[in-house]
Amino acid sequence: MKPIRIGTRSSALAMWQAQWVQNALSKIGIATEIVPIHSSGDNNLVQPLYEMGVVGVFTKELDQALLQKEVDICVHSMKDVPTQLPDGIVEGFVPKRGPAGDVFVFREKNWESLPQRTIATSSLRRQAQWLFAHKNDTVVPLRGNIQTRLNKIQINNWDGAVFAQAGLQRLATNPATYCPIDWMIPAPAQGAVLVTAREDDPKLLEKIKPLSHQSSHDCVQIERAFLRALQGGCSAPIGAHARLQNQRISFQGCVTETDGSQHIEVRESFDLQTSDIGKRAAEILRKAGGEQVLRKLKSHE
Repeated sequence: MKPIRIGTRSSALAMWQAQWVQNALSKIGIATEIVPIHSSGDNNLVQPLYEMGVVGVFTKELDQALLQKEVDICVHSMKDVPTQLPDGIVEGFVPKRGPAGDVFVFREKNWESLPQRTIATSSLRRQAQWLFAHKNDTVVPLRGNIQTRLNKIQINNWDGAVFAQAGLQRLATNPATYCPIDWMIPAPAQGAVLVTAREDDPKLLEKIKPLSHQSSHDCVQIERAFLRALQGGCSAPIGAHARLQNQRISFQGCVTETDGSQHIEVRESFDLQTSDIGKRAAEILRKAGGEQVLRKLKSHE
């Protein structure tokens, strides 16, 4: 039997995730080979993602390779995947989720006492939430792989930058000076990996389905349903985090003006049997003032 071809982006983090999936498949007796693919997002490391105007900037080329049968499955950072998968592509499995939160990597330990700081991130969500909490700060764009972004903090004399905790952890990158941002609500499905496959390959889907981690799968689906109900894309300033706690779903969600001027947040606990939790949470957010913020964001597009 031919080895299963795993499509992945070629960045260090993407390759780590592909090798992680490769090891999981090996444990159930499935031979694989990794096929690196360059994405639009990797080819343009200068322009902020939200300015590219491309849906699936990190996934489009992988989707094409999958549909053209150049690869058999694809491994994605789930937060980069549009909530609507392309026709012919379905979810294969979601492994156990890593840490969902963000961390702040800073240059000087006294950063909190500075009257004004320059913070780097190209995420509109991180920018918006940071400026809501720290209105005097300036946010500048930051692109590149993890090591490149860490180096830029020193080169540009910035006070710090925001990173996904999962990315730093997976590459065993431990900056000397960093702290978790407990108050920042992460991107929907941040810290999760999604493996996709072709819909017309039921035998393969059946083989890999048992590798899915049920609670991770359920929580990220709630977060993505919340994002979809708000009609937000992967780069929208929308946060969502669902957790299984004491047989209930604890949910946090938000939408924030990109300049930090307005932030609407919802915190709810749902019974596990509740249907459409993500959609229900989105309706609560809209009624709490989120509708006005969403309209403003739409008008800026």
